[in-house]
Order: sequence, then structure tokens, then C-alpha cells
Amino acid sequence: MKSNVGSVDRGIRSIIGIIILSMLLIPDSIRWFGLLGLIPIMTAFISFCPLYRLFGISTCKTTNNNHQKSV
Repeated sequence: MKSNVGSVDRGIRSIIGIIILSMLLIPDSIRWFGLLGLIPIMTAFISFCPLYRLFGISTCKTTNNNHQKSV
């Protein structure tokens, strides 16, 4: 599984996930919606988003590793 979530995207996903997860503290029937906050947290943790792969999006910085190192 190739990473497709960059560092800035990971930070934003983490913050949004925590905000959504905090809805569990609301004493109402909609509070279970807060469990959806686990999705952006997990995608940030593993640096992979299935929807990004589906649409061919990547926010990772690409590095050119075509150059061989001399020893």
C-alpha cells in the first residue's frame, strides 16, 4: 500500500477527526455521529486514503530516486 496522504493533509485529517470525535461528548442521539471521526484519524495514521487512490490523487511529495548513489 503506497502512501498518498502528505504531512499537511495528515495534520488536517487529525484535527478534523478529533473535532468530529468530540461529538461523542454531546448528550444527544446524534452523538454517535462522532464515531465517524475515527475515519480521518485512521487515514492520517496509516497515510493512505482509499478515495484518493480511487480518484488518482496524492498529496505526498514525490522524490526522484532514479539516481544511484556512488559508493
